[in-house]
Amino acid sequence: MAERIPTTMTAIEITEPGGPLVLKPGKRGVPDAKTGELLVQVRAAGVNRPDVLQRQGHYPPPAGASDIPGLEIAGEVIAVGEGVSRFRVGERVTALVAGGGYAQYCIVHETNALPVPAGYGFIEAAAIPETYFTVWHNVFERGGLQSGEAFLVHGGSSGIGTTAIQLAKAFGAHVITTAGSDEKCEACLKLGADRAINYRNEDFVEAVKEATGGKGVNLILDMVGGDYVGRNYEAAALEGRIVQIAFLNGAKATTDISKLMVRRLTHTGSTLRNRPVEFKAAIARELELKVWPLLVERRVAPVIDMVYPLHEAWRAHERIEDGHHIGKIVLDVS
Repeated sequence: MAERIPTTMTAIEITEPGGPLVLKPGKRGVPDAKTGELLVQVRAAGVNRPDVLQRQGHYPPPAGASDIPGLEIAGEVIAVGEGVSRFRVGERVTALVAGGGYAQYCIVHETNALPVPAGYGFIEAAAIPETYFTVWHNVFERGGLQSGEAFLVHGGSSGIGTTAIQLAKAFGAHVITTAGSDEKCEACLKLGADRAINYRNEDFVEAVKEATGGKGVNLILDMVGGDYVGRNYEAAALEGRIVQIAFLNGAKATTDISKLMVRRLTHTGSTLRNRPVEFKAAIARELELKVWPLLVERRVAPVIDMVYPLHEAWRAHERIEDGHHIGKIVLDVS
């Protein structure tokens, strides 16, 4: 099988920090699979907002990770390193990676890979890992969402939002979401949201209180930050939890923390990219056990907004930055 593997590959490079057009195809050496690793021939790669931040120079890859952008891939195992026991050459996998996804070949730690769900092609499979790992950890593990609880996710039409809506509904939550247009709100409702709030013409705090009979929501997943911090405290129920995963409106906030105390709230947050492979492996095991059956049954599924060829990664970044997308944007590497 080794003769099938070329020595060089096409990869999308960040030529300098800046706008989408700094993303350009270049030639790189095909990496070697080390102990515990898979070399995957990439067929599709997901595009995510952290890729945009990396391109802008605000989110460097962790130590030891590839400087090529891309946090999720799907493709075929083409070589395995020492000690690999689960996957074999020729098997179809989808995987979370710390970098290197926008390329024809990518190194994946075996424990951070999962089999492509039955019935899924590579495009859909590549749209799964980053959002499903993120939502599972932050909503269900860190956030502790339980059946019957009220859950608010901001940015419901995003990749994270469309995933969170579906998973929360599948596990019995009452789901409320915010989005920036009537079209996006309608898409959220079709995915299962019980209430979709157009934040451009509604106050989400008042709308949440109305939808919950004045009680507020038990859990909030927030990627907005800024002035949403204080408003989340008002929208939360007693003993409510807020999980912060991004801050599109700014990393700094001025708020009345007495609300945190009086309402006995918990405000936490996390990042995923720089966590060790063992941490991500534990999430992968949970996903395969509890979520993969739902994917196979199509009770949940990635929402695909647009697909671009690898060499037009810059167009994918333009699409994600213009804010009109609903669901995931994927690069076709085949």
